[in-house]
Amino acid sequence: MNLKILLPFEVFAEKTGVSRIVAETRDGSFGLWPHRRDCVAALEPGILTYETMQDGSVYVAVDEGVLVKVGADVFVSVRHAVGGTDLSQLHEAVKREFLKLDESERNMREAINRMEGGFVRRFTEFHHGR
Repeated sequence: MNLKILLPFEVFAEKTGVSRIVAETRDGSFGLWPHRRDCVAALEPGILTYETMQDGSVYVAVDEGVLVKVGADVFVSVRHAVGGTDLSQLHEAVKREFLKLDESERNMREAINRMEGGFVRRFTEFHHGR
């Protein structure tokens, strides 16, 4: 199979010769083999595993997203991904990266809330000043 992991602004990984893929969904994990029927699956945050002859088993921590299998091509589209071959190192990287993202998203939400509050306040002042 051919695997392409897509992030919003870049291709995270592109692999050929993938012999199996295991992904996490709301209903649990499921495996993809080269001759499995085409499918679409909503992914939950978790570990996506794929295997190639060259790399062996590779683990990728992914955020929620979608997986699409069409023929020999598998596309995974997620917001965030962190990869590795050692699960303990991957766990630490996920904690670092995803916690950093949570903090920046929280800061962004606070900034948007302040902007919205300022807009509503000025709009109200403008409307009452008429």
